[in-house]
Amino acid sequence: MTDETPAAPATSSVLPPIKNVMVTGATGFVGRAVVQELVARGLRPICVVRNRNKLSRQHPLVPGNQLTAIVGSLHDHRAVREAAELSQAAIHLAGIILSRRLKGQTFERVHVSGTQNIVDASANAGITRLIHMSSLGTKPDANTTYHQTKWRAEESVRRSALSWTIFRPSLIHGPLGEFMRLMKRFSTSLIPPVLPYLGTGLAQVQPIHVKDVAYCLVESLFREQTFGQTYPLGGPKPYSWRSLFSICQNLMPKARRWKPMVSLPVPVAKAVASLSGPPMALAELLFPSIGLFRFDAGQVTMAQENNTCDYTIAEEVFGIRLRDFEEELASYADQIG
Repeated sequence: MTDETPAAPATSSVLPPIKNVMVTGATGFVGRAVVQELVARGLRPICVVRNRNKLSRQHPLVPGNQLTAIVGSLHDHRAVREAAELSQAAIHLAGIILSRRLKGQTFERVHVSGTQNIVDASANAGITRLIHMSSLGTKPDANTTYHQTKWRAEESVRRSALSWTIFRPSLIHGPLGEFMRLMKRFSTSLIPPVLPYLGTGLAQVQPIHVKDVAYCLVESLFREQTFGQTYPLGGPKPYSWRSLFSICQNLMPKARRWKPMVSLPVPVAKAVASLSGPPMALAELLFPSIGLFRFDAGQVTMAQENNTCDYTIAEEVFGIRLRDFEEELASYADQIG
């Protein structure tokens, strides 16, 4: 798939014409790409954001009349209602990978309550089209609170009367993503003196480029056959965590290629997560960059589970060719923040 974005197909007769799209999580990694995709198609994102200036800085070339910021959170009913009333569709991206109680961000509050608020506001405002981003591995009997609450969020969407589509991506990559920023730090810095991975490092993930994720989410707005469907999203090749770390180390500019990869056994990794959690949570309030290195026991568990899917489903439904991870990383490695 090229970076050229095709014109939006004709809107289904089932839905009113879509001009404005409410977006949650708009200033996040995926949200930034989704906003760019919407603007490129001539649609106006109506973004529920905590920081209006951050949104503006992320899109300095977008005229003000093509991008609207509504200041608030998922739990600010006024802000969510205002954004919904301005929109004909919604793309719900907001989510967390780590609970941050000191900031009021828990899996239950963000994934479950937050999603229900978006569903309710959409329905009350007359929105009929909702795109919801979940996560690959989400299921009712999941082993982690992260995936359990993602499942309950999906259930809120499925129970609604909206024309919904759910996406479950694997690891999403790109130069602004947290994972690639972490890989750069691990690969290029002296500390730590090793590249640590969790557990065996043999479980597989399927990295998918953030632009491919954004394309599929926005494209589905206009495809009636996607109504009521759940799609996995993964790149064209699976990688074990160990092979992924090795590839990143080899492709990162200025990487210290002498650094060995070392396993943190699952019990040790979970103990480290438990013991380091409280002090690192406090330190993160003063030094936000520390958050890049935080992890919890749930992430250790998820790192032992395969996170792969049939990538051809997305290619066939959305008419794209998904980007190759190694080719893309080689092209953007020197741009990683």
